Amino acid sequence: MYIIDKNIENELIIKKSRFITKLYYIDDVNYIQDIISNLKKEYKKATHICYAYSVNGNQKAVDDGEPNNTAGKPILNVINKKDVTNILVVVIRYFGGIKLGAGGLVRAYTNSASEAFKLVNLYEKSS
Repeated sequence: MYIIDKNIENELIIKKSRFITKLYYIDDVNYIQDIISNLKKEYKKATHICYAYSVNGNQKAVDDGEPNNTAGKPILNVINKKDVTNILVVVIRYFGGIKLGAGGLVRAYTNSASEAFKLVNLYEKSS
């Protein structure tokens, strides 16, 4: 298992929709709801704030109004493929007017999370 070295933010534009991805190192699931609440205040006009986390064996994926399993689950899949723990990945979407379809959404959220991971270093988690 790995952990990230820092919190980061990355942005992609996919078919006129803005996808802002944030990676957070987190070691307690109790902080997650506070982070999401603060993001909902900061990004009031965002269409969706989707996220997934893996913290000490606890995992969750949230689609926030996107069709089932098209946002949170793809983000969680990236976390699991990278073998990362103690992480919260949030993707904030501003709808750009072009519908992406289920497959397009899965690709967009997967791509957003994957690109953000390129901006951090992964370190072996000491037990």
